[in-house]
Amino acid sequence: MYAIKSFLITYSFMLNELQDTDVLWLRNPFPGLTLNETIDLQISVDKFNGNQWSQTNPINTGFYMIKSNNKTIALFDEWYGQRNNSTGKKEQDVLVDLMQKSAFERLRLRVRFLDTIYFSGFCQDSRDANIVSTVHANCCRSIRAKVTDLVTVIHDWKRFKDPSRNKTIEYRWSNHLACQKSWIS
Repeated sequence: MYAIKSFLITYSFMLNELQDTDVLWLRNPFPGLTLNETIDLQISVDKFNGNQWSQTNPINTGFYMIKSNNKTIALFDEWYGQRNNSTGKKEQDVLVDLMQKSAFERLRLRVRFLDTIYFSGFCQDSRDANIVSTVHANCCRSIRAKVTDLVTVIHDWKRFKDPSRNKTIEYRWSNHLACQKSWIS
């Protein structure tokens, strides 16, 4: 059984994952995922370094797919156990700490880091609007800025899908100005 954060819920350990609402789904994400049975966790990143197996990719928890097994259950038990005792840290920070402390290796997890061409975010836009599946309002400081720039993404998407759009001109996403400004104020 697989679980995708916020949409498919595995009752044993995904019940609290309905709180993150800063990801837009533009199209079906499954073509950008693999159903390879040996992969335990597929997770989005802030900036993709070109290597889907490299733990130097800066993970984010905006989108992930997990294979339900003893290894991933152990990861979630540890992750949520530490999250509840990590004052001032978000769940993503706790998972990053676990990864840096070799929890993935210790638990023998096979983790695939998702390319931002398919699983985009405000830290690194997809280079190809023809294949991007999700857009995460990451690298943004406030909810207000996230909402503002996600609305802009929706307008961009409508503009991209407009049949009268000149398809000979390279398509570009709008800048995420509200998120950029959220770090200044």
